[in-house]
Amino acid sequence: MRAIQVEQTGGPEVLREVELADPNPGAGELLVEVHAAGVNYIDTYQRSGLYPRQTPFTLGLEGAGAVRAVGAGVSRFDVGDRVAWSDAQGSYAELATVAAERAVAVPNGVSYEQAAGALLQGMTAHVLVTSTYPVADGEAVLVHAAAGGVGLLLTQLASARGARVIATVSTEEKAALARAAGAAEVIRYTEVADLAAEVRAHTDGQGVAVVYDGVGASTFDASLDSLRRRGMMVLFGASSGPVPPVDPQRLNSSGSLYLTRPTLFHYVTTREELEYHAGAVLDSVADGTLDIRVGHRYQLADARTAHEDLQARRTSGKLVLLP
Repeated sequence: MRAIQVEQTGGPEVLREVELADPNPGAGELLVEVHAAGVNYIDTYQRSGLYPRQTPFTLGLEGAGAVRAVGAGVSRFDVGDRVAWSDAQGSYAELATVAAERAVAVPNGVSYEQAAGALLQGMTAHVLVTSTYPVADGEAVLVHAAAGGVGLLLTQLASARGARVIATVSTEEKAALARAAGAAEVIRYTEVADLAAEVRAHTDGQGVAVVYDGVGASTFDASLDSLRRRGMMVLFGASSGPVPPVDPQRLNSSGSLYLTRPTLFHYVTTREELEYHAGAVLDSVADGTLDIRVGHRYQLADARTAHEDLQARRTSGKLVLLP
């Protein structure tokens, strides 16, 4: 099978298409023919070494495809079933082994591309607005990079809960996407001198209840300064680089703020949690209430280009590889 392997960590140039032996499913595993693999920022963290892994390894955590074989003890799925997953290492490949307990059924009416585009980012967005900070009707929330894969989903889900979403984007094209997803206000962060002041101007000087920040270093200070008293800073990524150490006293002086650095996998540790969040997302895609915008499609051999485009912020919506 063809796969994208990392033999040594570094920039996008370290990604290599290689031929590997077809895997066999072990006990409790599925062998899946991958129809679409999701490209996510966590992949760039693993590739660069920010999230260390033993090399060599096949990249990718998320995908969707058809079950080709089942391992011993698997009763939940059969050959031919359509499944998706968000945490099976080695998804940038033609074939992947997936723990049956971590796979979910893809509903009728949801394509493989939609499923691969929805699961990791969709569950992340669903967790952030329902569990990390349960967004309430009428609250003002700030979503950074609102035209990105997670950003568009956060904007839709928060708006559906009655929140007034203030979105930040870099271009007018992305501003249009954020508005279409439900953003009440859109700020072109490249055109304002003081982002926090701009956010406060849209909230009568009060600030927002929560900031969803997947950008990191370049937005962190403005994010904290945009919060209302006892607001929550949700730092769920670092696309612009890691945030330097923070003095906790700053949270006190800025209004008894909360700061959390969540990861999806701590919210879906049980089968029940996985089925709740994945089911909510995939059912919403199936009935049309959640729009998964696959903004860019790449052949497997073009994984390097996908990573370059993602990190250069040349993309909007979800990126998928098509093995």
